Amino acid sequence: MPEAPYQIPTMAEMKSKGEIPEVLFWVGCAGSFDDRYKRVTLAFVKILNAAQIRFAVLGTEETCTGDPARRAGNEFLFQMQATNNIQVLNGYGIKKIVTACPHCFNTIKNEYPELGGNYEVIHHSAFLQQLITEGKIKFTGGAFKGKKITYHDSCYLGRANNIYEAPRSVLEALDADLVEMKRCRTTGLCCGAGGAQMFKEPEKGFKDINVERTEEAISTGATTIAVACPFCMTMMSDGVKNKNRESDVQVKDLAELIIEAQG
Repeated sequence: MPEAPYQIPTMAEMKSKGEIPEVLFWVGCAGSFDDRYKRVTLAFVKILNAAQIRFAVLGTEETCTGDPARRAGNEFLFQMQATNNIQVLNGYGIKKIVTACPHCFNTIKNEYPELGGNYEVIHHSAFLQQLITEGKIKFTGGAFKGKKITYHDSCYLGRANNIYEAPRSVLEALDADLVEMKRCRTTGLCCGAGGAQMFKEPEKGFKDINVERTEEAISTGATTIAVACPFCMTMMSDGVKNKNRESDVQVKDLAELIIEAQG
């Protein structure tokens, strides 16, 4: 990850000083290793620092939540990964976790309790909405005024956890013109990466699902496709490339849009 000009303390560092963070930022595999999503991680960290949120990351102590393993049918590997993470989290006495990945969010929130991991887990869209409501995120100019933005619902955020309003509230706070796709909210169309499909080639068919979804997004006339998931980011970006629209249609995470709006 590129060196950040802001503070990113680890839990180990905080514990050595006898300090306790307000929230643990669970970075996730994509946020740590995917070149595109590293920019989202840094944008979110910048927001946390500006809002003076006391947070920490696990650093090298963080490993995969086990979501891809369980979705692919390897329950043994999932339980190994989950148990290891729970031991680390409980060892630090973690109570509150925020993550920008809906897959990490869903797994830690809904699947870790049965293995002894009970935490308050918040997706970054809800956390950002809360910071905006509390006045801890301020916007200086109308960077998005009059610009059309469409939002793609992540399956693990929307249908799996019923989070539809938080990301849209964040976009509305940007003073953008939010235009919805025909299939949105409870009837939203998957980007094609869920259920461990991210790590394999699609079966033969008439059209890749991410291309279908991208066509739907482009048809709204939006110049920005907003996402709140690293898998969706990859799939929608690939869809835009497939349609040769990279010059006029951008795929951005909510945190990146907030940084842009702050000038």
